[in-house]
Amino acid sequence: MKNKRTSFFIIQSVLPFVLLTGLFLLIPSFTMIVDSFKSNLGGMFTLENYKTVLTNTFYLVAIKNSINISLISSLFGLAVALVCAYSISNFGEKGQNRIITILNMTSNFSGVPLALGNILLLGNSGIFILLLKKMGINTFTNFTLYSWTGLIITYVYFQIPLAVMLLYPSFLGIKKEWRESAMLLGANSLQFWAKIGIPVLLPGIVGTLSILFANAMGAYATAYALVGSNYNLLTIRIGSLVTGDVMPKPELAATLAVILGITTITTMIINEKMSKYIRRG
Repeated sequence: MKNKRTSFFIIQSVLPFVLLTGLFLLIPSFTMIVDSFKSNLGGMFTLENYKTVLTNTFYLVAIKNSINISLISSLFGLAVALVCAYSISNFGEKGQNRIITILNMTSNFSGVPLALGNILLLGNSGIFILLLKKMGINTFTNFTLYSWTGLIITYVYFQIPLAVMLLYPSFLGIKKEWRESAMLLGANSLQFWAKIGIPVLLPGIVGTLSILFANAMGAYATAYALVGSNYNLLTIRIGSLVTGDVMPKPELAATLAVILGITTITTMIINEKMSKYIRRG
């Protein structure tokens, strides 16, 4: 009787999760994959969509641009987050809790509000740009937010809070006793980080980098609100194919979405393999 009750309780607890996963993840993903093999002339099975995407320079450039901006913004965000996370870990408990609360709020500041905020601050008539001009600083005269550099800055902005929140627990995992023991054995600060600190942090760093990469690859609203369709990114191409001005091409959009998913999943698999290798080493 107890076993039956336990089984019923487990099923009752797991069923909502299974339903949500199926309705909002598995079924849409399956439908997207099936649509990527459909012809625009009907429901025929075809590989023409993948041939079009992988041979068309326009779509290949979109894939390349998305990978480049994701990788660059992830590396910059990770570099800044490492310094910030280390600094936060040295604060008192109250200070850490307050900063993490602020970071949690800023990590959700993305999409259209983030683009609007950057336009108000760094746009052609942005507050910072006008202030610098008034101060006679002409270094940023040729800077424009609506460019590759502007996109990088915007992407890095929403990458940093997420990276700090992911790396912060890793720094807390480095015990003060380890450093004290290393110092007693004659190791200096550089030797401690080279032999103990960095190896402990490395799995977290690799995992954070892969999450940041996936986060940037899937970003759409921020880039679209900032540059519209003027910049060739994978997510923007998917959106334009779904809501085409002349004729929508959902089958090509599904194909690009599958490629986006494969790229992200491949990154996660590489991260998993690297993390296991690092832990074994």
